[in-house]
Amino acid sequence: MIITATKLRQNLYRILDEILDSGIPVKINRKGEILKIMPEKKKSKLERLTEHSTIIGDPESIISINFDNEWKEKENL
Repeated sequence: MIITATKLRQNLYRILDEILDSGIPVKINRKGEILKIMPEKKKSKLERLTEHSTIIGDPESIISINFDNEWKEKENL
């Protein structure tokens, strides 16, 4: 993302927090030159993962699901 110095000034703390949270550098266009703000220590991919709630219902109910019928090979193809 490339932003102007004016936009950086208007949203400085929000942009700095985004850089720290995501680890993604931000480029600033100042008088035709590009400057880059980035964290000194790069975050690993695992640190950048966000948690997603993907199970609807009780997660314990997954344990008792029986997939035997779906996993059986078809006998007469």
